[in-house]
Amino acid sequence: MSDRAERSRATSPDGGRVIKPRAWAPVRVMTRILNPDEGQHVPEPVAPGRSAVMDCGLYVDGSRQPGEWHYAEALAAARRERGFVWVGLHEPDLAEMSAIADTFGLHELAVEDAVKAQQRPKLERFGEVTFLVLRTARYCEHDELTENSEVVETGQVMLFIGPNFVISVRHGDACRLAPVRADLEARHELLEHGPWAVAYAITDRVVDLYLEVADRLEDDLDVLEADVFDRQSSGRIQRIYQMKRELVEFKRAVAPLQRPLMTLTAQVNREVPQEVRRYFRDVQDHLSRTVEQVNSYDDLLNSILQARLAQVTVDQNNDMRKIAAWAGIAAVWTAIAGIYGMNFANMPELKMTYGYPVVLALMLVVSLSLYRWFRRNGWL
Repeated sequence: MSDRAERSRATSPDGGRVIKPRAWAPVRVMTRILNPDEGQHVPEPVAPGRSAVMDCGLYVDGSRQPGEWHYAEALAAARRERGFVWVGLHEPDLAEMSAIADTFGLHELAVEDAVKAQQRPKLERFGEVTFLVLRTARYCEHDELTENSEVVETGQVMLFIGPNFVISVRHGDACRLAPVRADLEARHELLEHGPWAVAYAITDRVVDLYLEVADRLEDDLDVLEADVFDRQSSGRIQRIYQMKRELVEFKRAVAPLQRPLMTLTAQVNREVPQEVRRYFRDVQDHLSRTVEQVNSYDDLLNSILQARLAQVTVDQNNDMRKIAAWAGIAAVWTAIAGIYGMNFANMPELKMTYGYPVVLALMLVVSLSLYRWFRRNGWL
């Protein structure tokens, strides 16, 4: 039995034929709870300012068709005219995402992931729909790196890629997709390859931001390294730990994406057009460069941390040597004074007229000699 849902036909507002998937129970029930008045296949438009749909465009032969489209109407037109529709969503709730899933035939597990937005980069296949998860990253400007500085902001972009549609679900503001849409609409020859061209453009934008973040992180590491080896700087170790945490967050976004891109660029993958696979290979090269940079930054940061810890140990040893040197100098005075403080009747030099200043002079000479010896050996 096929894993695709059983389909029935409905009529769209423009008179076209819309393919309607069989409803799956969990999300369908939740949709009815949140939308008790829902009775038609095409949902009523959500009030302005509350809808998660940022843009919905119909593309035929590499060109965007004029007019504003509801996603159900655009999908019906795309199937008639052999084009595709690109729906852009920003942090949709379960109700709206369920209505879109009904229209496009999305699997409930993928819809749940798209709403929760707590996924690592991955590539999954649900019937004719491919589900691609990307972690986005953006560098946060800061005047000075402190133990509380936010260096890297992350988010997520999820793509549902079908035969006649692509749905982008964005969480966070680390990567805005409006510039991607504008740039792609100017490249008609690329848009002619269909929904996978949109998937490439978004992935390319995400990886380009990785490169930008990696370059900016290198500047922060240079400053951090210079501060650690600057003897005039305090070189607080908390800043190194903070940078380590931010780098780990960035690494979690970058490294897992390698495997999905390897799958998309594989020769055995017939779902992605051959020409688009060439573009994905370029993205894979950029991603590999970023991963290498992040790994090298991780090693460098570990080295900086070890160097700082070694400096702390050396500084503590120097302090202990100074304390020991001063204690040795004070021990001369303490020893001599302690000896003459013992109340014995027969002690040397007790009857000497100049015994008191001679003993003081002796203690002073010995102390100066020790001080000079310690200075010459680097203890003071």
